[in-house]
Amino acid sequence: MAKTELYIIRHGKTMFNTVQRVQGWCDTPLTKRGREDIHYLGLGLRDIDFADAVSSDSGRAIETMRIVLGEHVNGPKIPYSIDNRIREWCFGSLEGGYDAEMWGVIPRVLDFKGDNETFMTHTTFKEIANAVYEADTANWAETYDQLRERVYSGFEDIAHRMEKKGGGKVVIVSHGLTISFLLNLIDASQPVRANLLNGSVTHLVYEDGKFSIIEVGSIDYLEKGKKLSQDLLE
Repeated sequence: MAKTELYIIRHGKTMFNTVQRVQGWCDTPLTKRGREDIHYLGLGLRDIDFADAVSSDSGRAIETMRIVLGEHVNGPKIPYSIDNRIREWCFGSLEGGYDAEMWGVIPRVLDFKGDNETFMTHTTFKEIANAVYEADTANWAETYDQLRERVYSGFEDIAHRMEKKGGGKVVIVSHGLTISFLLNLIDASQPVRANLLNGSVTHLVYEDGKFSIIEVGSIDYLEKGKKLSQDLLE
């Protein structure tokens, strides 16, 4: 049986990413630069033998996956499905506001003493999730337990389905905080991250019901695609 491998991409850069606004369940399209970078990423991934493709149901994830598959040598032949369980966290009434405002509200809800940089190294995903839930005046945000069940079951089902078929490689497009949260669920020593780059790739292996982390937030495939593109122009 072949190993089951997940190549999890953070979607390309969007309008809200560019102006640093909170973007969870709300959605904006990729910018011109965002699309260009994902085209490079697709070139860098084009020769990997993907047996399946899955994205979240957010428009920015779907747009990213279509570009990636459009550059792949077997793109039209790779089965592609959408799973809403691997979408980004919902930030409720905080959606659409500036990132700095949200990351200012959460420490206050937790009565955290210290600056934002210290906050990111001394808090947990559980604390953040429950603070968002408490701060959300619209009552849309999920509790930590709901998030944990949604995110982990989404990725595990994708991996388990591939494993039952004999293993293989799956390309997935998801979201920054969701990917970071998954890593922490797999390995509790993984830090709270808010810095996974758009177009980066996180590589996991799934065997006998367990995930292992191979690589986090790599931009090597994007850089490889840039070089290939430059070589073609020369």
